[in-house]
Amino acid sequence: MKQTDPVCGMEVGIESAKHVLDVGGEPQAFCSAACKAKYAADPYFYRSANHRKPLSSVTTNSLWICPMHPEVQSETPDLCPECGMALEPTGAEITQDNSELRDFTRRLILSAGLAVPLMILTMAPMVGLPLREWIGHRTAVYLEFLLALPVVLWAALPFFARGWASVVNRSPNMWTLISMGVAAAFLYSLVATFLPSVFPKEMRMGHGVGTYYESAVVIIALVFLGQVLELRARERTGDAIRGLLDLAPPTARRVLPDGSEYDAPLENILAGDRLRVRPGDSIPVDGRVIDGRSSVDESMVTGEPIPVAKHPDDLVTGGTLNQAGSLTIEATKVGEETVLAEIIRLVSAARMSRAPSQALADRVSSFFVPAVVVAAALAFLVWLLVGPEPSIAFALVTSVSVLIIACPCALGLASPISITTAAGRGAQVGVLIKDAEALETLAVVDTVVVDKTGTLTEGKPRLTHVHALAPFDGMMVLELAGSLENGSEHPLAEAIVRGTKDSGAVLQPTSEFAAVVGQGVTGTVGDQALALGNLALMEGLGVDVEPLLDDVAALQSAGNTVMFLSVNGSAAGFIAVADRIKATTPDALKALQQQGLSVIMATGDNERTAKAVAEQLGIKDFRANVMPEDKHALVQSLKAQGRRVAMVGDGVNDAPALAGSDVGIAMSTGSGVAVESAGITLLNGDLSGLVRARKLARATVWNIRQNLFFAFVYNGLGIPVAAGVLYPLLGILLAPMLAAAAMSFSSLCIILNALRLGRLQL
Repeated sequence: MKQTDPVCGMEVGIESAKHVLDVGGEPQAFCSAACKAKYAADPYFYRSANHRKPLSSVTTNSLWICPMHPEVQSETPDLCPECGMALEPTGAEITQDNSELRDFTRRLILSAGLAVPLMILTMAPMVGLPLREWIGHRTAVYLEFLLALPVVLWAALPFFARGWASVVNRSPNMWTLISMGVAAAFLYSLVATFLPSVFPKEMRMGHGVGTYYESAVVIIALVFLGQVLELRARERTGDAIRGLLDLAPPTARRVLPDGSEYDAPLENILAGDRLRVRPGDSIPVDGRVIDGRSSVDESMVTGEPIPVAKHPDDLVTGGTLNQAGSLTIEATKVGEETVLAEIIRLVSAARMSRAPSQALADRVSSFFVPAVVVAAALAFLVWLLVGPEPSIAFALVTSVSVLIIACPCALGLASPISITTAAGRGAQVGVLIKDAEALETLAVVDTVVVDKTGTLTEGKPRLTHVHALAPFDGMMVLELAGSLENGSEHPLAEAIVRGTKDSGAVLQPTSEFAAVVGQGVTGTVGDQALALGNLALMEGLGVDVEPLLDDVAALQSAGNTVMFLSVNGSAAGFIAVADRIKATTPDALKALQQQGLSVIMATGDNERTAKAVAEQLGIKDFRANVMPEDKHALVQSLKAQGRRVAMVGDGVNDAPALAGSDVGIAMSTGSGVAVESAGITLLNGDLSGLVRARKLARATVWNIRQNLFFAFVYNGLGIPVAAGVLYPLLGILLAPMLAAAAMSFSSLCIILNALRLGRLQL
């Protein structure tokens, strides 16, 4: 008899099964010990009819990207065909051990270990130690060769492999220069050791032709040292993602229908499961509170330090921290659908995006390596023709030094490393950066267009007034309006429906429901044709609302939003709702204006309501009665005037303007369409997040400029010095090993400068 393994679905013969559990008094066969262990740990999940549903997780399908060329992506770890650097993980693999770091560390230990005796052997005569005389000059040269051999033929293999790949891919890069420099020094020394007769007699005087084994080995050791330090520093740029991944607990406490509880693996939690969140526990998934009261620290995903009170029907976010009370929640979003998963995806996407400033570095790098090779060749020829004796030795030293010191690693890292660090820092304070261009653009915007509802205000309107015209009364108007709006998801509709239910009115079924964008809704309740919306909707339908306008004007002047109700083509009354201004809005607007930004409020609300809100907030420029296409047109007209425009909104109607602006900024509390249309998302849902984002953007751009300046200055000064321009004046000639040290130091300086963004106070 065969059974189906409840974990993987494989058919297993019960008679021959090696892995069996007693389940409800019956033997259950499993195909492997792993499946048996999974079932034993969480039997309820595998008994559930839904357990066959594919479980998705933010940790799957991660991409590997190049830190210098983010457009290079792979599903497996590999080397970048453009620059030869190892690709970095973007998802869960970022938490795994860095195999490249371990490998390079081993090679560094060998290189440094052999470089020390090689340097002692080479430099002893310079400090008065007759070491070479004791063992014999020829023996010393052979010993140098033996010490250099494992370093060049084993430790440096990654350098040569990447250098060769750069030639094959026709993409010269830093490894092209390093491999050429090391190979030149080693091959020259090899010929000098075993075939000294090929050199001129002038170079074979005394103890024979000079060798540069120590230069090749020390260059390799120093480059490895720089790479190891760089890899360790770059690992820190993933701290934000690793921290976000750690926010979600590995298990969740599932509550069964019979009231019993147990800890289940987080990946086994399905939407609809009931979970217990005890005091001090992290909330495992996005959900809805169904029992209990508590305060939840949401600062880990919003940046706001004040805990938020949670009651039944309130929503909670996975990764946030429950404080005092116990909560029972119903899981609504799990796996890659959670807010935390979306945060991780956006941070990872920012790591893969390209900043506009990177274009400058790319243009320079495209001709930089060939130019360096030409410079090295010219240096070799000049020193060979007019240099002092032995001229070929001076020529070799200068050309190798030019190749080594000019490695464009610092130039390539200047922008990506800053963007990566900034994206991580932004995620820590509730600013999600979708792409690097949005961050750079935000630093230079001069105009901010803001939506009103849900952006400046709470987006949770409350019913304030109901006015009826005979033969209708207030309850009838409220009942009809609530029934019609019951099919809408607009915040104003929610306020009306909630107010209708609170009044005790009964909602009736609605048919032929239709939304008129920017104006209102229409539909049929019973045999009555209804329309609920603004004055534009009434005028479009030919409904006379003149008797209501005086009362409406007074309410609008007080900041209320008014919606007219018509029944069968005649005015029946109106409903007014008010949306409170967010507590953080006034201070945030003041901070933005102090930064020199012009703030324009654009709202679909009427002129009087918009004016009341604008005056209360000190906004001098506002536009009322704007349709979605009007917001987009406003943004385009501002851009046509030469302004750099940021659009801030949260609704579907804001999506065209968000997409059309120089940088779109969405509130996470708004619609998914708005979030997808924006380059930056504010998790805390208010303008204080924009102040943080603007500060981060300006600091990031300044950091990138510092990096690029340092990289250009370093190469601009380093190459002539390495070529020997100071030798005729000061007698200074840069040894290849010093050039390698300078090259590694420049890259490390840029990384350390970028990492300062991780400590930026926002």
